Amino acid sequence: MRRVIVAIMLLSFGLFTQAQEVKSLPQITVSGEGKMKVAPDYAVISFGVETQGKEAAAVKKINDATVDDVLRFLKKFGIATNDMQTVGVHLGRIYTGEKNKFNYQAIQNLQVTLRDLKQYDALVMGLVDQGINTISGVEFKATKIEEYKTQVRKLATQDALKRAQDYASPLQQKVGKAHQISETGSMLFPTLQRAEGFFTKDADAMPQETLAIGEIEITAQVTISFVLE
Repeated sequence: MRRVIVAIMLLSFGLFTQAQEVKSLPQITVSGEGKMKVAPDYAVISFGVETQGKEAAAVKKINDATVDDVLRFLKKFGIATNDMQTVGVHLGRIYTGEKNKFNYQAIQNLQVTLRDLKQYDALVMGLVDQGINTISGVEFKATKIEEYKTQVRKLATQDALKRAQDYASPLQQKVGKAHQISETGSMLFPTLQRAEGFFTKDADAMPQETLAIGEIEITAQVTISFVLE
């Protein structure tokens, strides 16, 4: 029994000693960043149809009819069914400010994925003609975003290695294998948001549409601990 206990103690001591040796290895910990800009090739447009009136049923009927026209237009425009989605529906009272007086308001919000950015102006003008009266945002995206994320992570890792080598070189040491790696930053996708406003079918009264596509900036931050040799 004593031999078993002694053996266990020796084994535990050996593992503890190995753990101490691993922890005592000379290391250097640095952070690296990867960054790249890419041109977006499609956009998600958020818009809505709002209707007001004195009777709930009538307001809903008009709102539904307008949305039906919008969906028919989108299909005719060439937007695929899986690229259009209703994201919000509301029907309720709005008070006029006078005691016990109110109107009814129906709102339906939709999102459309536009695969050809050159068609943006034609699409927006067509939607306005069909009766939409608010555009709440435009988000630009890139089809190959996952490939770009991989490239940016590699750039961040290479940057961390370069920094470690810069620190180790004056000390006459070399950078060995990576001991620990952790991703410390997120990837950001800029969104062009336009303040929510209302449109009319009167072309002279409608504000001018502008589209600044710009670029999507993708970043990644990583922290790596290297063994020093």
